[in-house]
Amino acid sequence: MRDLVTFGETMLRLSPPDSERLERTDELEVFVGGAASNAAIAANRLGADAAWLSKVPDTPLGRRVVNGLHEHALETNVVWSREGRQGTYYLERAGKPRGSAVIYDRADSAFTTTTAQELDVNAVQNARVFFMTGITPALSPTLRETTTNLLKAAKQGGTTTAFDCNYRGKLWSPETARETLTALFPGIDVLVVAARDARSVLEFEGDPRQLAHKLGSQYDFETVVVTRGSEGAVGWHDSVVHEQPAYETDTVSEIGTGDAFTGAFIARRVAGDDVPTALEYAAATAALKRTIPGDIALVTEDEVERVRTAESDGLSR
Repeated sequence: MRDLVTFGETMLRLSPPDSERLERTDELEVFVGGAASNAAIAANRLGADAAWLSKVPDTPLGRRVVNGLHEHALETNVVWSREGRQGTYYLERAGKPRGSAVIYDRADSAFTTTTAQELDVNAVQNARVFFMTGITPALSPTLRETTTNLLKAAKQGGTTTAFDCNYRGKLWSPETARETLTALFPGIDVLVVAARDARSVLEFEGDPRQLAHKLGSQYDFETVVVTRGSEGAVGWHDSVVHEQPAYETDTVSEIGTGDAFTGAFIARRVAGDDVPTALEYAAATAALKRTIPGDIALVTEDEVERVRTAESDGLSR
């Protein structure tokens, strides 16, 4: 039985070097990244046996994505499509006041046509945990149905289901997201949501502790994790809320930080850690990810352990 199976689109990310503008750059750096595969790699690197399910165009760009994930020793289980394109996105990095900007170019990608019937549902039902994010149902009506069907299949197989709301305003409105996500909640055991999205998308009120308790109580989740950016996260489990501050970090790239956090949290829960300990590993992994260019948390278990216990080395929470 595999520890973790994830499902989602992985894209090619194209970025000008340093803080250059897209409109004048002569070169683009290429990275491979997507929420589901990022989380799977983070989990793998913390000792979990993880795999990624998806649908990918049988093109040079599609093969570039899969080959890029194989470079990180991630098991891939993909449907190769003769139709559709490879999703990409562009990231223009900058500090204040300009700020970084993301441009998606993923419409009509091969992934948007994925149905549950095409996928290896047995892999989902034979995993200990199945993970998706709210990005997937935001991409197409077909994927909304597929998301529902995969969650149902996971529950039928006795698989624990984990879901990160991961709201993206460029993909859908808060109203559509709220209607879609809350309809999925009965099929979800472990929910991860940013505090800002719990308020603006799900329309809950309160501080992160209150948000976690209200969500857990109303929807009967097993576990709720509410992330709160630079202030860390809180986790609700067995009607108890646990607080986890963020670890101090110098940010090189914030992309993929949430995915690293979630992948590490799942990996440690699968390994048998309680929620407070899993939150420590998740926060440490997220802090390390912020020091690493690209979308993927290229961390080791020893590094994460060192950060988690490093107050004596001068690294504070």
